Amino acid sequence: MRLSAGDAENDIDVIQQGDLLTLVEERDDDYVIMTHDGTRGAVDKVNVVVIAEAVDIYDDLIKRRPTEGRLHTLRASSYWALGKTKQALADFDRAIELGYEQPHAYTSRGLFHAEMGNFDKAIADYNVALEKQPDDVSPLINRAAVYLNQQQFDKAIADYTAVLDARPESSSTLHQRAIAYKLAGKSTEAIADFTTLIDLQATDRRAVMGRGYVHFQNGSYEKAEADFDRAIELNPKDAVALNNRGYNRAQLGRLKEALADYEAAISLAERYPLAHQNLAWLLATAEDESLRNSQRAVKAARRAAQLNDHRDISDLAALAAALAADGSFSEAVGWQEKVVEKIAPQFKAFAEFNLQRYQSKQPFASRDEFLKVFKKDSDE
Repeated sequence: MRLSAGDAENDIDVIQQGDLLTLVEERDDDYVIMTHDGTRGAVDKVNVVVIAEAVDIYDDLIKRRPTEGRLHTLRASSYWALGKTKQALADFDRAIELGYEQPHAYTSRGLFHAEMGNFDKAIADYNVALEKQPDDVSPLINRAAVYLNQQQFDKAIADYTAVLDARPESSSTLHQRAIAYKLAGKSTEAIADFTTLIDLQATDRRAVMGRGYVHFQNGSYEKAEADFDRAIELNPKDAVALNNRGYNRAQLGRLKEALADYEAAISLAERYPLAHQNLAWLLATAEDESLRNSQRAVKAARRAAQLNDHRDISDLAALAAALAADGSFSEAVGWQEKVVEKIAPQFKAFAEFNLQRYQSKQPFASRDEFLKVFKKDSDE
């Protein structure tokens, strides 16, 4: 097949049947495409098909040239586009069995293994690809993603750092390393990476939100609030940023502002369970009586629990606290018993403490109150 460069004199033979092409632009009768080696040109629409419709073409090519492993990698791309992961993986296995040893074959097979949850096999393929082509960052990026999934954060960080050494301008990799640092509990490094991203592009909302969350994790509520402020300036309809700012304002004791943020988040995203849950906690437990509203708290808590199919322990705890605030202690006890049954061991004593309070027809007690009672009992 001939690729047109704009006039007949400059037409060149660069495309073979089955070659993968990248679409650059669609025109009336043809496509502007780019070949694997970066060549651009035009090709008639009648001569190309989308990758998901190309399986039959590759079947025919493989019948005619059964020992050409490259064709199996191309058919694998069609299977992948159709969501047929097992067939795609089998084709890459066959390509490699036939001696097709290009690094991208191992990188691509690694992707399929990762998609299927075969993480050890995925890493093994990425390792082979790196041995064959050490300067290719694609296997590093993909291996880092697997390490991140396996919570091997230090290994993921090392891979992302190696990519950044080769491509320091890669903001997407810097963002991924910031996330890895955050998940690893290395807040100083995470904040540094997020700050670099923000310095490079002040409108990078993902970086602003990421840094705000790390500040929150550190208990730096004012800094977190400032970042969520900025995120809301960049997108006033960001319900998550509004909820997060509200929570940090609540930690700073500014409950009226927190209440306004939760309500704004819900008005933008009614099916946002965390905003309903946070609203319920505030309305059920606020020390300021002008803000407390047990009936609204019960309604918000029920909505949060409903949206999460009653599977989120925090929703159930909020519902129990709201019901207790509303004087419905019998139902509060029922939900709190479910919390005690399912909650992580390190939080069980606190949950049991509030269960006892509801059984005694007393409202929710904060962790500070629990710790005071615990200390008193220990002293005695």
